[in-house]
Amino acid sequence: MNTALLQDSLDGRRIVVIGAGSHIGRRLAQTASAAGAELVLAGPDAGRLEATAATLAGRPALVRPTDLTDEDAIAALAAAAGRVDHVVSTAAAPANGPVCGLDLADVQRAFAAKVFGPLLLAKHLAARMSEGGSFTFFSGVAAWRPAPERVVMATANGALAFLVEALAVELAPLRVNAVSPGIVDSGAWDRLGPDKEAFLRGAAARNPARRTGTPDDVVRSVLYAVGNPFVTGTVLHVDGGARLV
Repeated sequence: MNTALLQDSLDGRRIVVIGAGSHIGRRLAQTASAAGAELVLAGPDAGRLEATAATLAGRPALVRPTDLTDEDAIAALAAAAGRVDHVVSTAAAPANGPVCGLDLADVQRAFAAKVFGPLLLAKHLAARMSEGGSFTFFSGVAAWRPAPERVVMATANGALAFLVEALAVELAPLRVNAVSPGIVDSGAWDRLGPDKEAFLRGAAARNPARRTGTPDDVVRSVLYAVGNPFVTGTVLHVDGGARLV
């Protein structure tokens, strides 16, 4: 991604990236670092966070393993981060399956990633934010296109969209937004093995954009939310129009 236009908005800014250990979170960290940001990398897996830190072209990052189900861990992250300009959380914990077979612990983890965690991040980090600071959280297309066996995903993503609006009002003039990706070839679908390519082709054929997303598509939207001072309380849909069909 061309970082020239990002330099003014990110150079020297301190950004906390939750979910930086893999996929879109890692790509976001790499892009922000190349544009001069100071990064705090957070997420549940210390090894993956260290692996991301090793790929960064810019300043050394602070690595803070953090469990979004643990408020004490979030408070410790805030204390370690110090002054913060922006917080981005890509966290997700799917709990898919028929309603009659759902496990409560899985449901709670899903809501911790998408709702309780973001709420606690706002609780502990808002007071540490500089003027012009922002939160950007990740929702998802499932909230607008619910499907069988995806009730928890749809509900958690939808709840986050409403949380963003409420936080934008309460925390003003700090800004709060969400990015809602569709099907993105970020590495998360590699678990499908030899079926992955057929799955992605099918998703692309259904999308009005006639393709699936890339990590850079999503990262551009995150950086737009971070950098535009007149955008708050908004969900940016980065789904190729999938929510419409």
